[in-house]
Order: sequence, then structure tokens, then C-alpha cells
Amino acid sequence: MIGINDIQTLQQQPEGQQFDRKSFRVDAKVLAVIVVAFANADGGDVVIGIEDDGRITGTNGNENHLNELLRVPFDFCVPSVPVEVHFVDCTDVNGNPNRVLVMHVEPSMRVHANQADDAFYRVGDKSKKLNFEMRMQLFYAKGGRYYEDEPVYGATIDDIDLDYVTQHCKKIGYAKDAETYLRTNKGFVTTVNGVDKVSGSAILLFGKDPQKFFQRARIRIVRYLGDEERFGREMNVIKDVSFEGRILEMTQKAIAFVDTQIREYTFLGEDARFVTIPQYPPFCWTELIVNAVAHRDYSILGTDIMVKIFDHHYVVESPGILPGLVRIDNIRQMHFSRNPKIAEFMQQYKLVKEFGEGVDRMFREMAEAGNPAPEYKQIEFMVKVRLNSALRDENETTEKTGEESREKTSQKKDQKTTRWPEKRPESGLEKSREKSREKSREKIVELIKVHPEITQSELAAEIHISVKGIEKQIRSLRELGIIRRVGPDKGGHWEVIEHVLL
Repeated sequence: MIGINDIQTLQQQPEGQQFDRKSFRVDAKVLAVIVVAFANADGGDVVIGIEDDGRITGTNGNENHLNELLRVPFDFCVPSVPVEVHFVDCTDVNGNPNRVLVMHVEPSMRVHANQADDAFYRVGDKSKKLNFEMRMQLFYAKGGRYYEDEPVYGATIDDIDLDYVTQHCKKIGYAKDAETYLRTNKGFVTTVNGVDKVSGSAILLFGKDPQKFFQRARIRIVRYLGDEERFGREMNVIKDVSFEGRILEMTQKAIAFVDTQIREYTFLGEDARFVTIPQYPPFCWTELIVNAVAHRDYSILGTDIMVKIFDHHYVVESPGILPGLVRIDNIRQMHFSRNPKIAEFMQQYKLVKEFGEGVDRMFREMAEAGNPAPEYKQIEFMVKVRLNSALRDENETTEKTGEESREKTSQKKDQKTTRWPEKRPESGLEKSREKSREKSREKIVELIKVHPEITQSELAAEIHISVKGIEKQIRSLRELGIIRRVGPDKGGHWEVIEHVLL
């Protein structure tokens, strides 16, 4: 639940998977669609009395209409939807005392419909109507509880890092103490017959040692040399690392590591400048890791999330079948959170960027980059997603028969883990990179001749490379004795010693 007593938050919170905002003029039948959609999906909050542009108009002045809206979860939803109702005092756009209505809907284990017997499901900021097949699939998918809500055997509140919970409370604007947050929000800690029960999501998100209870709740990353897995004497593993801990830090560390392993390609652009692009759009490979963590089946205790990086493709394997209504043929449009509390937490930390729309964006970005569409497969109790790269070194051919190889050259990010065969000959890639460096150094010298006071940032903008790249080139030119710095870093200038690059 959002900060229901913070009127500014209610005004500014973006509409999305678990939040909607409506004018008090909203028709009861329209409100019923939103309530049904929230109950069928991940739950959410409907705020009534705030216009789309954020103006507060409140709910005072028409008690009959207010009562009709309050009856919506019971009289307009079948079966009725349990909700929590709160009023927040405020000052409306006219400067008068007023109040807005917040209706909190929990995700339901039942399938709900409106009075017309139409079922809806929340996807992003839209409430989508379900056809008969989807409705039946949702009915079966809601046969049990969320595993993340199940109490963890042997876990107590002492297994929770309360300092970490305190930091989280500060981030989301929760004013009370950490233990109160755990006991009054999302069922993280409940008491049954005087005994505390700690949920799986509490351990995974806030635990001191989550792997004590979920031994394989880890991300394992394997980097291969080539495009296939080999075993025994031909094993081609370059790097094999695992990340564990709480979900947030584990995911962040895994993403940071993969970023060092993704290849980059440099090619000569139309304006005769060298352009460097990553092998896959960053959003795409990041989205696969985040999705695997947010939606894996944590009841499957015997395997890790696997990230496999090959020369020309990238694979993420997540334990569990596709959840809820999600199928391979509708995965771009349909969203279902197997672990809604974990998914919401990751969204709060900007890891989940587009609730319900990330997969569709991934398909679009792969297409825009000239790469094939992502490939989804469900094999027994594992979902596998593969990204294929159309980029190749200048001495490679594309996988598409009959196509000419792309005129691109590749460069690897600096990584100590890469092991190449002994006596590796100089490739077209290395020649291209050196040619690019020479051109950059020549341009730097020419610019310094004309503008001795030019800064490294200005050089980077002129040559269209990063400031870090300029720093490396400057260091190289100084070591070669071609340029030198006269005076301090601030207020000094450059001087060309030699006019011809060696």
C-alpha cells in the first residue's frame, strides 16, 4: 500500500500496475472495472477525488454518489472484493477543506467480474478485458497462495536485518519503526497463536542470510568462449561466478558483473566517424535478469537462476513455469506477478522499470538494434530466454545464409577473466581499434594547436568519444612526448611538442 496519508504522494504517484487515480465524477461501473482488475492481478490502490492533472477536487458535496462508489466492491463486483477504505483530509483546488478517498484492493485468490460478468486484469496502467480462455486460465492460476507469503520454517524476526528494513522505510517514506513496518505491511511477519511467522518475501528481501533458508536463491553467471557449452577436456568456461544475499544487492551485483562481459562493436559510421554499440541493448539483457529474480518460482529449491554468456548469444534460465495467464504467444502483452511483493520492491528501487511492459519494450529494442527477436522456451520447470546478436567481427559472417557479413569490428570491454588461445594472431578487430586510436590522437593534436586551453570535456564533445577515452589518449600522447601540460590543470594550457604522431 502506498503512503495513504501523504496527499502529495497521492497527487504525484504515476499511474501503473498497482495505482490508479480518478475524479470523483467517475461512474460506479467504471470504478468496478478497476477494482476487479486490481483484485485479479497484483492488487493496488484507487484514489478518488484527484483529477488526471493532479488537481484536488475532493469527494465532498454529493453523499449519494459517494455511497454508490463505496458500494462498488460489494454491489458491482462478483464475487464481492474485500477492500480497505481510507479518507485523507486535504485542501481542494478552491482552497476549501475536503478529503479524498483511497480504496486499497488486495490481490485475490479468486477470479472476479463486474455486474455484466466481464473479467478484467491489470496490465501496466490499463485494465484489460479477458476473453473466455484467459479467464479460465486465470481461474486455474489462482488455485493457491503466493509462495512468497508462506511462512518460512524455523525463521524468526531475529533472522531479519532490522537496520536494512529501517533504510528501506526511509526510502519509501514510512515514518514508524522497522518492526512495526514488518508486522503491519504485506504480511511480512504475522502472529499465529502467539508465535511469529516470517514470510518468504521477508527473508528474501530483508533477511540477514537468505541462503540459510533458500540455499539456491542465487544468480550464477557463466561466460563461455564460443557459441556452445562444451564439457570435459573441451570445457570452454571462461568465468563462473555466483551472487547471493538479499535480492536487491544480489541483482545489482549480477547486473554490474554482466555489464563487464557484454561485447561491444565498433564500426565506421556514415559520417566517417567510428561508432561503438553494445552487442545487445542494455535494457534487454538487464530486463531478463530482473525478470528472472522477480518472477522465479522460489518453491523450487534445487537450482539457481542461470545467466549464460556466449560470443553471439545470451541466455537466462529461471526456475518455474510461466505464471498465471502468461504464455509464450502472449508474453508481450500479458503480465502476471508470481511474487508481487518482490516485484513491487524491485520497482521501488528502479530495477523493474516498466511494470507489465518491459518484455514488449525488449522486443522493440532488439528489433531497433537489428537483432532477432528474443526466444522464449518453457522446458519442464524452467523458462529459458535467449537473445541472439546479429553483430559480427569484420572477419565473421552473419548466421543468415546469403547475407554479406556486416562491416563491423568488435572490441571487448577490459576484463581480466578473458582467456584467449596462445599465439592469437592480430585480428581485423585489433587493426581497426588501433586505426581508430590513431585518428583520435591526430584530431586531439590538431585541436590543441588551435585551442591550447581546450578542456578534456570539450575534446570529448568534438571527437565524439567519452571523457574517459580522451584521458587515455592524452596520457598516451604525453608518454610519447607529443604534448605536454603547461601550468596547472585549471588555468593552464596544452602545448604540442611534436607535430607528427609516432
